[in-house]
Amino acid sequence: MCFIYNNFLARDVKCQHNGAHAAMTGRVPWPSTFSLILFVGDAVMSSTPPDCGSGGGADTYTGLRIGSIFVILATSTGGAFFPVLAKRSRWLKVPTSVFEFAKYFGSGVIIATAFIHLLASGISELGSPCLSPAWQLYPYALGFAMLSLFVIFIVEIIAFRVGTAKLAALGIKQDPHGHGIGSHATHGPEGADSDEKLTSSDLEGAQSGDFDDSAMAQVIGVFILEFGVLLHSLLIGLTLAVDPNFIVLFIVIVFHQTFEALGIGSRLAYMRLPPRYNYIPYCAAFLYAITTPIGIAAGLGIRNTYNPNSTTASIVSGIMDSLSAGILLYTGLVELMAHEFLFSKDMNRASIKKLAYALCCMILGTGIMALLGRWA
Repeated sequence: MCFIYNNFLARDVKCQHNGAHAAMTGRVPWPSTFSLILFVGDAVMSSTPPDCGSGGGADTYTGLRIGSIFVILATSTGGAFFPVLAKRSRWLKVPTSVFEFAKYFGSGVIIATAFIHLLASGISELGSPCLSPAWQLYPYALGFAMLSLFVIFIVEIIAFRVGTAKLAALGIKQDPHGHGIGSHATHGPEGADSDEKLTSSDLEGAQSGDFDDSAMAQVIGVFILEFGVLLHSLLIGLTLAVDPNFIVLFIVIVFHQTFEALGIGSRLAYMRLPPRYNYIPYCAAFLYAITTPIGIAAGLGIRNTYNPNSTTASIVSGIMDSLSAGILLYTGLVELMAHEFLFSKDMNRASIKKLAYALCCMILGTGIMALLGRWA
């Protein structure tokens, strides 16, 4: 503030020669006005100390906060289960164009979640004035995100080499770009063409256990994706239960969770598993659907002692958001964008019209989710 104040005085001295002109026109020279705005703004900010207490969440809108548990449970369940049911159920007939819209729109949602809702939150939380000055000496949020990104990358390299060796022993050739039988040992559900079907010999192999490695790789891939999203959803629930700006935050989170559920559901829908593992996509969708409501219920239970701006809460949520951001950055940029557009045989053979449609859907999902970051 002293620097700005000195700047303010210095600029006033420099502008004294314009005094006559100011008197004639009735206008204050621009540099002096701008310095005054900076000075007043800094003084106001410095006069409002941050709330770093250990307790005291908002106790308003109690009925609506309880009701939000069921509203968000319904929207999250619908968004997560719709793509799975649309892809796997014979009785639910959904046009291919609608399903592809949900798939690419959801991919954009996941990418925007990583940048706007996780990484930005991690930077803000670990840069909180409630933390000790040591936290300001290094961009820890970016470091944690980079750490988790490389951990996931190394895990995938190991899974690729182990999976390739085991598939080679079974006489199955591994495609490094993630296509064909056995491809999911590397890249999970994102590598499959949307119209690719299993042959009878493939199904026999699945029943005899040849697909066990591929199925496990898909499950691990989905677990990694859900881990990053579920941590974020739990923290969202805790915040919604105690935040004083409940109404605006509640409306935004309803849309946020619905769009994010579509992104998760579209990933789950493309899992190609042996029949005995078909329950996994439904369990994963259910797990996502209940996470935020659980966070809200927990937050309501501890709202007299939980303060999301406290030192401990800022550190924990900042680290979790940053680690989750790295996970979703890798998943979004590598598994979704690269494998669906650059390494997908289906997309490489597609017309310009289909490619443009897919890109527009992804950009729309990214844009809407990024816009929601203005409020939550």
